[in-house]
Amino acid sequence: MPAILYERIGGEVAVNSAVDIFYRKVLSDDSISHFFDSTDMGEQRAKQKSFLTMAFGGPNNYTGSDLRSAHKALVENGLGEAHFNSVAKHLQDTLSELKVTDDLITEVMAIAASTHDDVLNL
Repeated sequence: MPAILYERIGGEVAVNSAVDIFYRKVLSDDSISHFFDSTDMGEQRAKQKSFLTMAFGGPNNYTGSDLRSAHKALVENGLGEAHFNSVAKHLQDTLSELKVTDDLITEVMAIAASTHDDVLNL
């Protein structure tokens, strides 16, 4: 049986590095950074690390809101398709920067794509 994605991607060290680089990219992007103006980024990074760990098949210690609830106010403040796509591109670019193999990036991006309707409250 193949190892879970969490293990194949490099476990906790890889997820932690990816989240830190990812948010540097997101917060440098003027088209989406304003959605984080009132966000405690330390807490946000911790939630994202827990969420991705769970989403990739690792230990489930995620205690945050479901995706619809977590993004509802953002959608009400204009979060839309272009923003979702920008965030996804930053994730893909982060993984490429970390030299994650294309097959693993494809798996991660499929998971990200599966969140589309919940994130955008569709």
